[in-house]
Amino acid sequence: MANKITKFYKIGRNIAKYRKQKGLSQNQLAELLNVTREHLANIEIGAKMPTMGLFIKIAEVLNVPEKEFFNFDEI
Repeated sequence: MANKITKFYKIGRNIAKYRKQKGLSQNQLAELLNVTREHLANIEIGAKMPTMGLFIKIAEVLNVPEKEFFNFDEI
């Protein structure tokens, strides 16, 4: 179970990394995704996982290939 939680955390950290690279605050990205800032914050800390639809939308909005969120080398 710890491995699953660790992966959720790393995916969330990658989302946060790419959000920051785009110069977006959590509020700005949440608005673009039509979710609350709190929901996005929970995704970024690994407390929640986005639905597949939201995950794809995050990648589209951030202009990042989905597979990059699974790159754990730099975390």
